[in-house]
Amino acid sequence: MNVTNYNASACRNCPLAEAYRGNAAITTELKYKNRRYGYMGIAVPIKFANDKKGSSLFEEIAGEIAHALASIEQEEAVKEAEKRYRAIFEGASEGILVADMETRRFRYCNPAICEMLGYSEEEFIELDVTDIHPKESFDHVLTEFEAQARGDKLLTPSLPCLRKDGSVIYADVHKTSAVINGRECNVMFFTDVTKRRRMESQLRQAQKMEAIGTLAGGVAHDFNNMLSVIIGNAELAMESMLPNDPLHGTLHEIFRAAQRSADITRQLLAFARKQTTAPKVLDLNETVEVMLKMLRRLIGEDVDLSWQPAVKIWPLRIDPSQIDQVLVNLCVNARDAICDVGKITIGTGTATLNEDYCADHPGCVPGDFVVLTVSDDGCGMDQEILANLFEPFFTTKGVDKGTGLGLATVYGIVKQNQGYIDVASESGRGTTFRIYLPRYLAETESLEGKTPDKLNLDGTETILLVEDEPSILKMTRMMLERMGYKVLAAGTAGEAFAHAREYIGEIHLLITDVVMPEMNGRDLAAKLVLLYPNLKLLFMSGYTANVIAHHGVLDEGIQFIQKPFVKQNLAIKVREVLDEPK
Repeated sequence: MNVTNYNASACRNCPLAEAYRGNAAITTELKYKNRRYGYMGIAVPIKFANDKKGSSLFEEIAGEIAHALASIEQEEAVKEAEKRYRAIFEGASEGILVADMETRRFRYCNPAICEMLGYSEEEFIELDVTDIHPKESFDHVLTEFEAQARGDKLLTPSLPCLRKDGSVIYADVHKTSAVINGRECNVMFFTDVTKRRRMESQLRQAQKMEAIGTLAGGVAHDFNNMLSVIIGNAELAMESMLPNDPLHGTLHEIFRAAQRSADITRQLLAFARKQTTAPKVLDLNETVEVMLKMLRRLIGEDVDLSWQPAVKIWPLRIDPSQIDQVLVNLCVNARDAICDVGKITIGTGTATLNEDYCADHPGCVPGDFVVLTVSDDGCGMDQEILANLFEPFFTTKGVDKGTGLGLATVYGIVKQNQGYIDVASESGRGTTFRIYLPRYLAETESLEGKTPDKLNLDGTETILLVEDEPSILKMTRMMLERMGYKVLAAGTAGEAFAHAREYIGEIHLLITDVVMPEMNGRDLAAKLVLLYPNLKLLFMSGYTANVIAHHGVLDEGIQFIQKPFVKQNLAIKVREVLDEPK
């Protein structure tokens, strides 16, 4: 504190100059905890200037004023901090809940958690932790929160959270502790991972389906080779005996059973996307209309079949038999889902899928699609069934009701044609399948060929037959020789070259397996064509390798026959290849 007598020149510009005139000026700093807020001064008569009691009172008043100024400043800082943190709290994309640690009731919530769980701020204040988690998950929730409280873990992933409307979402929850207004509180940060969890599940499902498809394709390939031997030899044996021979009936049963087994392997190949196809440009409406009569017989009189085609539709490029397979399998599945009487609706349309849609639907790519829809009003399916719907051999039907390959076949066909399949179903509310197949943009092509009844199945030409499986080689040779052809049989590429070099005369047709140890069928054909420029080519396999096809779709101009085959089909195919222009 300073005491000075009034000085006219010193106080000339002071607003309190008159007050100081003839008095003493007492001044002091307004200071609180090393924070200086200014100075305070008073004018007192000179005789009181050194009064200790008055000076002490003056210092005390100055201290109180400095303290008050500090409090005002602190209050303003707190308000500014509150404003800043509230902006962060309310603007956060993560949901934030603050719960009293003792009562577990919520004290604060931000807009993000209100939107996430569907409650208003007022409603949240009436809830506690038990209200936002499913009852069956609450023990797990408490265990996780206790582990966080002990510091054992910082994050609880994929915690089930119950929305106001009863639906369940999943959130990664990070919890920390804080003291708010003297109360111990849990501060929980929620990140909605429902979409990520669904996409991860779909990705795992796709990977599993891909692995199963690879296995199924390999099994089908090996099985087809064995079936080729069974079917071919049974057919040849039946040709060698009279129809009334007791063994003829037995062989016929073996033949029929092998053919049914071949149908199963064809379905496996369709699922594995190794089925051989010969695509054509077609109008989906026309293709479906051809099938309607057969489909009505298939589903029976108690089920009404409604056909709702789009007025205008884009062209497709797909093997017509694959559309038939898809329709048959979906309609049979729909029929079995209808307990008594009901309705199946088949419709067509077009759709353009954008990137936003595809981001939520793994396996789908943006573009223009032709849509085939098959829906029913049957029993529907729950989420557990939907999760396994397209897996081979998965079925909810009885042992004698189906193989569980129908929908797996549909899945494989759609994927083989770069399409997408979407299923909507609920228990008791029916099912809708939507098949998205890519629009064909090139000019329409004509792919008409000869019908079997126009072909002469007899032949005298020379055929070079190459097959690394001895039993199939022997059987196919016998079939061709009984048709009248001269056959040069080879078990390896080396033997085939030896026949080609040594044979005197023209070799008209090469029939070769696609996958062989020494050299694949296409490379073998390319080398043999150098020796015989007019050589016709026919490939055969349990499934096509990518040397002649891509994803099972034959390269342009390739002739192919699928194992196993019967003699009649082989005769038709051989004659078709030999008679086509080179």
